[in-house]
Amino acid sequence: MSISPKDIIPLTKVRAKLTALCEEVSREGSEKIITKNGESCAALIDTDRLDYYHRLEAEHIHLILLEEAVQGVEDVGAGKTISLKKLLARYGR
Repeated sequence: MSISPKDIIPLTKVRAKLTALCEEVSREGSEKIITKNGESCAALIDTDRLDYYHRLEAEHIHLILLEEAVQGVEDVGAGKTISLKKLLARYGR
């Protein structure tokens, strides 16, 4: 969903119309960008959409971890390993 100019609202107007904006966002699933001094500072989005974004972020993190695990297994299979002593020396722990 793209943001249109009507979805960008100054904080002063948000204060006056918060209830109506919340109802619109909930009803239509739209998103509003709130500005303060001409700069974006927050967003008003439906809670279901926020939950969806959080699930997407978690899935993305899991995919990255899986890719790194696969790369690690491939590195071990290719003999690309270092000793614990070298690892500790490299990272100082």
